[in-house]
Amino acid sequence: MKKILLLSGVLLAFSASMALAAGGVNLAWGPDCWPQNPVANATFACNSNSGVVQITASYITAGDISDFVGVSSVVDLQANSASLPAWWDVFNAGSCRQTALSADENFLTASQTCFDVFQNGAGGGITAYQTIATVPPTPYGANSARLKVAFALPAPTDLPPGAETYGYRLTLTKAKSTGTGACAGCATQVTMVLNNIHAAGLSGTSEDLSAPINNGCVTWQGTSGIPCNATPTQNKTWGQVKSLYR
Repeated sequence: MKKILLLSGVLLAFSASMALAAGGVNLAWGPDCWPQNPVANATFACNSNSGVVQITASYITAGDISDFVGVSSVVDLQANSASLPAWWDVFNAGSCRQTALSADENFLTASQTCFDVFQNGAGGGITAYQTIATVPPTPYGANSARLKVAFALPAPTDLPPGAETYGYRLTLTKAKSTGTGACAGCATQVTMVLNNIHAAGLSGTSEDLSAPINNGCVTWQGTSGIPCNATPTQNKTWGQVKSLYR
């Protein structure tokens, strides 16, 4: 219930006027933000079921958000295959790797190269992982997925402009990569694009950030399959922001 209330507070903030912004976003493999950990491609031999890989999203706002309360975000995935591999069928009930994907905002043990506005005090996580089989489905076809994430603070705080800020961290386990019960497709190339991070203020001062600062796209198992510019990006409308909570 607490998590629902926190996210509802962010939704109310989104309902006010949304300011256009000239800030941007970064996406990197690893537990830290791009300036500390500039890794755009990850490879894995798919020979173990233990361990995790992580992806960190960060952002810069162009203006001060004095009553910042949280973020929402969309990441799109596209596989170099006719359909989304079972290995990437994560999170949803009944999927091959149902518990393999999670999101958090705890950067207290990170380098603090980026600004930590949440200080592990926000509630939230993954709000949706859309595939061709979900309702609503991913908008980009059978070989894609859309991930939606949101985190909210219980009380507003100041978010200064120009500081690269930790957004959230995704953790993907290596479970069911090999052996009996393995989910097919671990070795398939996948491209992930950080479509946006929406930073919201309680009074309506918000920035919708989508332009890459250094890197807005990461790849899995090499870069030759689906280039970053082939994975669709989106221009978000208020209706699309509201759809995060449906």
